[in-house]
Amino acid sequence: MVFSYYPGCTLKTKAKDLDKYAHLSAQALGVELEELPDWQCCGGVYPMASDEIATKLSSVRALASAKAKGNDLITVCSACHNVIKQTNEVMKTDENMVLKVNNYLKLDEPYNGETSVIHYLEMLRDKIGFDTIKEKVTNPLTDKKIAAYYGCLLLRPSKVMQFDDPENPTIIEDFIKAIGATPVSYSMRNECCGGYVTMENKALAQKKSNAVLENAKANGAEMVVTACPLCLYNLNKNGSCEEISVHYFTELLAQALGLI
Repeated sequence: MVFSYYPGCTLKTKAKDLDKYAHLSAQALGVELEELPDWQCCGGVYPMASDEIATKLSSVRALASAKAKGNDLITVCSACHNVIKQTNEVMKTDENMVLKVNNYLKLDEPYNGETSVIHYLEMLRDKIGFDTIKEKVTNPLTDKKIAAYYGCLLLRPSKVMQFDDPENPTIIEDFIKAIGATPVSYSMRNECCGGYVTMENKALAQKKSNAVLENAKANGAEMVVTACPLCLYNLNKNGSCEEISVHYFTELLAQALGLI
């Protein structure tokens, strides 16, 4: 299987492990991730102004590039996935935005939302299958109790993201089972860690991060797994629960597959 791949800025700097283990694991699972040429930063936050055009252009370029190759577009970072998928939805549904964006970009072929945007976890679930992954595991994380942390961006807005049930998702828990570990159920798994306010209100970010970690710990978790570089940074930087470590899901996948 071949997919176009959008890494995003953070996976080339502070979140290199998320990117590295995504590639290692994909190769072991028979998946080829073709990094898009000349990709640009997605902006990290989806613009809420309905008439905002400029900040959507880099996402549309990435989407159009994947379309030109005839591939689905894989993302790993939660923020990148959210921005690109919401932009793609606008390009499917807003004729005025489609006209303005295509007039500005002057692409060889107009883009109208044709590309399918898939998160790496969705690829594991829907394209490979968790049962197949379980069969390929050589180093199961037996006896590890892991808390899935979804955060804000994978699930919301639910009508656009369509990642999983926004109130009771199971995809990361099913992933945890596939790599041989035990998922921990806890109430804060869908709540914000405060990452976007950490620069202006560190106390609030600390409060929200600690709430997530303490809740996971209280329910028996030894570690937390996430797909979001901002969440991992914030939980580690502003959280104070030393008993729980925070990891990227790709790292645990690579470990279970015997790659590290």
